[in-house]
Amino acid sequence: MIVFIDESGVSERPTRVKTWAPRGETPILQFHFKWHQLSLIAGMHWRGVCFRLHDGAIAKERVRDFLKALLAHFHRPLLIIWDNNQPHRSRLVRDYVASTNGRLQLHFLPGYAPELNPVEFLWSWLKRHALANYCADNFHDLRHTTRGKLKSAQRRSAIIASCWHQANLF
Repeated sequence: MIVFIDESGVSERPTRVKTWAPRGETPILQFHFKWHQLSLIAGMHWRGVCFRLHDGAIAKERVRDFLKALLAHFHRPLLIIWDNNQPHRSRLVRDYVASTNGRLQLHFLPGYAPELNPVEFLWSWLKRHALANYCADNFHDLRHTTRGKLKSAQRRSAIIASCWHQANLF
């Protein structure tokens, strides 16, 4: 099974996009200037997406743990396609992949080619549509809402299909 993986992040500061308001009334987004970041990692296959949320950065240990979870979830050999990010090339990840006896194989995308990874389009949908202009009151609300939106994407096959279509892989 082919699985594309990518990481991203969202913060308590909203992604501002164009919106509507009654004529003559400027829309106003009220938010605090906190910069707590929620990191996201997702693996997309042709029928769906698996994801995890983390406080702080996605380090090599979290990448390895995500790969372990994918293998446990799918119960079949996986071809992982991802960018050339440092945690993906780390000794810890390479050693784990070697320990799977061929159940995990890695392929790296060429540099500066995010348009080849359908997960990038999932992040775009999440930030520019699902969480557009969303002003979280606190970090817990941001985590809860982000998880809910990603679970919604898991259930909506049209979103998954459009990510593959935009990457010209479907």
